[in-house]
Amino acid sequence: MDDVETGAAFVAADLSEADAPSRVVETALAADPRLDILVNNVGGGDLPEGSLGDTLDGGDGVWRYALNLNLSTPVRVTRAALPALAEARGAIVNISSDSARRVGAPGSTPMPYAVAKAALTRFSRELAERVAPQGIRVNTVSPAATRTYAIAGQDGYMSQVARAIGIDHADAMRNLPTDLGMLTGGLIEPDEIARAVLLPASPTMPSTTGGNWGIDAGSVKVA
Repeated sequence: MDDVETGAAFVAADLSEADAPSRVVETALAADPRLDILVNNVGGGDLPEGSLGDTLDGGDGVWRYALNLNLSTPVRVTRAALPALAEARGAIVNISSDSARRVGAPGSTPMPYAVAKAALTRFSRELAERVAPQGIRVNTVSPAATRTYAIAGQDGYMSQVARAIGIDHADAMRNLPTDLGMLTGGLIEPDEIARAVLLPASPTMPSTTGGNWGIDAGSVKVA
């Protein structure tokens, strides 16, 4: 896809640092005091050598990092943005994961990441109840495996899994959708997730709040 000039301004920050979320929000509000939409899209986690063979997929450091990045960071950003979102009667979309509801084979998804995303999904639903009187809508989008560098790149998660179990990276990627129970047989493209975020974030569906939009190709096998 060709680059499109958007006029957007970017603020670089390591959101795993405790003070970074408030600094990012303050910088954005200094440029424009109106805040209509917050998308908490940060996510991921460490996969140290040997963690795939561990029953809990890693020690305390791995768990602390996953919970901090995938749960505490969205909470901090949301806390900093709430006053401006309330003034604009805006919307929040949190990016969770199908792994918050899907129980897979060991190694299919790191347990610390899945647990942190499950907590984020619950946070989103609780938050929807609490901020509704302020006119703020909160929804969750939960993708399955998406063609991002973090998953599909040469140094991404599946590359590390392939090395750990002794198979070719290309074979691991080809088998991933089937291994995860994705009915379409292919990874999800990032622009599809972007479209899924746009709809609940927009004012065109004012009754949409508290929902969890599964863009998971049928990987979650419960109604």
